[in-house]
Amino acid sequence: MSSTGSNYGDIHRYEPARESTAAAVAIVLLTLVEIVFVALFTYGLVNGWGRSPLGNMYLGGILAVLFVDLAFILLLYRKEFLPDVMIVKKRRRKWEDLYIREDQVDGTSFAEDDPWESVKRAVYPYYKR
Repeated sequence: MSSTGSNYGDIHRYEPARESTAAAVAIVLLTLVEIVFVALFTYGLVNGWGRSPLGNMYLGGILAVLFVDLAFILLLYRKEFLPDVMIVKKRRRKWEDLYIREDQVDGTSFAEDDPWESVKRAVYPYYKR
């Protein structure tokens, strides 16, 4: 389904998720592996494995495996179970990102201002404008 207009906020492309069974099984298996490593990490923390340098590296390795496993779970979930949606966004000009009004785009010249006022504004940014 794609809309004909390209107004701000319109959905330009919508593709439903594939929702494959293999991905669901893989997510369940990776979740079980995640639970095992969480239990192992918790057991290691409670029993003080982190007191020795080797135990500390072991706990760090378990924690790394936890986050890599979680990354794969989230990657599979995003790829297989979330729809692919493209929304039309309004492209803004660079000066709009800086919250500058259109009449302030070119800035102000240094020669027009009193030099003492410029020093005051540099020291205290909220000095009268």
